[in-house]
Amino acid sequence: MRLRLPEERPTEPPTGYKIAHPVLSQDGTRAGFTGVSLGGALPYGVLADASCVYGLRHRAPHRRCDCGFHCVHDRTTAEALLCTAEHRTAVLLEVSVLGRYLRFERGFRYARQRVRTATVGPCACGTVAAALADAGWGRPGWHALAPSCAGCLRGRTSVSLAGFARLAGDRLRVVAGDRLRVAGDELLPAAGPGAPGGLGVPELVAEAALLQARLDWFQSQLARLGERGPGGAPQG
Repeated sequence: MRLRLPEERPTEPPTGYKIAHPVLSQDGTRAGFTGVSLGGALPYGVLADASCVYGLRHRAPHRRCDCGFHCVHDRTTAEALLCTAEHRTAVLLEVSVLGRYLRFERGFRYARQRVRTATVGPCACGTVAAALADAGWGRPGWHALAPSCAGCLRGRTSVSLAGFARLAGDRLRVVAGDRLRVAGDELLPAAGPGAPGGLGVPELVAEAALLQARLDWFQSQLARLGERGPGGAPQG
């Protein structure tokens, strides 16, 4: 006899959590994500269907293959993956598990997903992220992005958190994650993400900081050109 796994018929799509690297298309018109392990070479959008990464023609997920999207049940488990050095610049995704899926002890392997929320961690300097900037690597046709504060952009290709959500489309919500700040001998969480359906105060402050940083950069460039004088010759 062949063992048959129990079938589930949920009334609404299950929720899962995973990490991924945000990516921006070379022409700057599209945004998406790329995985951190199996299938990482294939960027995907907010709403996407899985395919077999080995090129086999079966439908994903197949029981005798490890193809398909992967996620875990518990948010804390996904957040723990962000502690490793190679995943420090990844973002935390909350997804809806759609279509066929296989349930495991810690998560799902499934055929279709919708990314509902992307939580961006702090900049490498520890400041709350105001944007996603060029991380220095990528995939063919795609720039990988990393969290950045306004002060660390330094002219790199970047997009604000709201701009990334707009390019990604499909009602994606992108928020700046909490960071810990020291107050005396205690660690206190900084301001959390805004309310669903719009930008909260932290996101608006980040947008304003990003605009100010870009304005400061343009002013410095203009000042440099002014010092060189007409025709590029230094004034003395």
